[in-house]
Amino acid sequence: MAMQTLVIATRESALALWQAEHVAARLRVLHPELAVRLLPMTTRGDQILDRPLSQIGGKGLFLKDLEIALLEGRAHLAVHSLKDVPMQLDQEFQLVAVTEREQAFDAFVSPRFASVAELPLAARVGSSSLRRQMQLHLLRPDLQVADLRGNVQTRLRKLDEGHYDAIILAAAGLERLGLRARITGVFNADQMLPAVGQGALAIECLSTDAATAQLLAPLNHRVSAQCASAERAVARRLGGNCQVPLAAYAQIHEGDLRLRAMIGDQQAQNALYDELSGPASQADELGTALAERMLAAGASAFL
Repeated sequence: MAMQTLVIATRESALALWQAEHVAARLRVLHPELAVRLLPMTTRGDQILDRPLSQIGGKGLFLKDLEIALLEGRAHLAVHSLKDVPMQLDQEFQLVAVTEREQAFDAFVSPRFASVAELPLAARVGSSSLRRQMQLHLLRPDLQVADLRGNVQTRLRKLDEGHYDAIILAAAGLERLGLRARITGVFNADQMLPAVGQGALAIECLSTDAATAQLLAPLNHRVSAQCASAERAVARRLGGNCQVPLAAYAQIHEGDLRLRAMIGDQQAQNALYDELSGPASQADELGTALAERMLAAGASAFL
């Protein structure tokens, strides 16, 4: 067989490059006959840093340029943080694999304070995520939560320069970049539910590209994909986007899936929590059912 090259479209941030290289390394082991290389790109989401994502079109901005590369034949696949992937893909694209989920929760990062509880009155905490802002408000209504955009290193630098008393970041991103020492503490599910799909990677290719999809299929981690399916079903039914605080977290134990979700109002003041359990084989249906129950309980007022 002639040598072929698989091209992976990726954002240019250090974390995105780590994630794409992680997938590339696994593909090289699975398919030693293939050359695998990266196509790093700067997306609109990376370029616009002076406004919250909720004001400029949401996390889909991180995907669009990579998807154009797929359509134009410059790349065969794209690697994303699953939490950045819109709940509904355009019909030209398919998610072919969800990698094994790593740490799903958020990290509390502060050089001076050991936890949210130890922050002084009206402390300044950095996060642009409405989901994190909402849950921080419920934990500590006195905190000043200020917007914080940019890559992981930029956010850490702003913390170190004293612009914030603490910041909240995805623990998985810090761990992947070898920055575990910067994690002061990790929130649990009772304190702060994670973003839909947080901690897992998503691999996307064209819907018509059966050959690439077949090469990527072994990268799919069944349990992580089932959890992601349940979480994404909640968000899809609730119309999940960056304008509304929304979280969902699924765990599977011996074939049973436990799904917890939260939705809040746009001011990040009021929230509704609910949970549902059932067979992991019905992950998608469970997610939709939980969302329907939350809508009936008043979640529609937040949308």
